[in-house]
Amino acid sequence: QVQLVESGGGLVQAGDSLRVSCAASGRTLSTYIMAWFRQAPGKEREFVAAINRSGYSTYYADSVKGRFTISKNNAKNTVYVEMNNVKPQDTAVYYCAASREDWGGLTPDQKAYDYWGQGTQVTISS
Repeated sequence: QVQLVESGGGLVQAGDSLRVSCAASGRTLSTYIMAWFRQAPGKEREFVAAINRSGYSTYYADSVKGRFTISKNNAKNTVYVEMNNVKPQDTAVYYCAASREDWGGLTPDQKAYDYWGQGTQVTISS
């Protein structure tokens, strides 16, 4: 079993950059598909990005493509999401998640992920 802890959230202005981290313990991240999800106030939790075990394949939601970058450092057992040119609509609690299965490819389906962090708040002011 893996435990996930997010950090790096905060308050930034629109157009700024922010990096959020997810540190894992208990198991090595190289054995998991990793993803980021987010939940804005009053909205359903939605997929942001995913990365495969090796870190060489990624998949993004259309809303963040070209602005966000997911990456992982297996040696540090940490996965990141770098957010550039952030917008007020990016305001949400950001969660990292881990899947034991690869499901034949990276998936945005929340049900595919077995382990979740507690989330970190990201707030973008206009």
